[in-house]
Amino acid sequence: MKEVPAMGVFNADNQFCAFLRGVNVKGTNMKMAEVCSVFKRAGMQNVSSVLASGNILFSSERRAQELKQTLEKAMSDHFSYEAYLFVKSRQEIETIFREIPFETDSRYHIYGFVGVDGVAKMLMSEFDKSKKALGEAAQLVDCNFYWKVPKGNTLDSEFGKILGIKNLKSSFTSRNINTFEKVLKKM
Repeated sequence: MKEVPAMGVFNADNQFCAFLRGVNVKGTNMKMAEVCSVFKRAGMQNVSSVLASGNILFSSERRAQELKQTLEKAMSDHFSYEAYLFVKSRQEIETIFREIPFETDSRYHIYGFVGVDGVAKMLMSEFDKSKKALGEAAQLVDCNFYWKVPKGNTLDSEFGKILGIKNLKSSFTSRNINTFEKVLKKM
């Protein structure tokens, strides 16, 4: 179990992170300052970004599902693309980070996944059916899916290719565990 970083400058009760899918990959390029301005215009407070991979911190009194719909529409309208994002509270991110089942190992990437309800079980099922690289592993912890893959094999592994299927893009996104730690440190 990982130690959760101490809370930053925001009130944990209304602090969220939106994890955007497919940002700054495969031709979908966005400046995080511009993304933050879209969030502000959509009524979000205390908006900031973590890394260039589309992790946007903000606060709001609204519920996560309402936030998801509002922000996907704002992003789609502004950037003229079909936006997918997944809103998690600080408490949910703490759980994802704390429950990482794999030990850090410099030879591997470890990913946590965020997405729609039920996607973790579907991902585990797909992983179980796929051919594995040496040392590749996955685990379902409560409602969270984690994947450990040898460095250099993320996109080339059979499971990595499954993750790139277009009809799954509205269901989930993944982040390296280091990203979750950075998000928590800034929250």
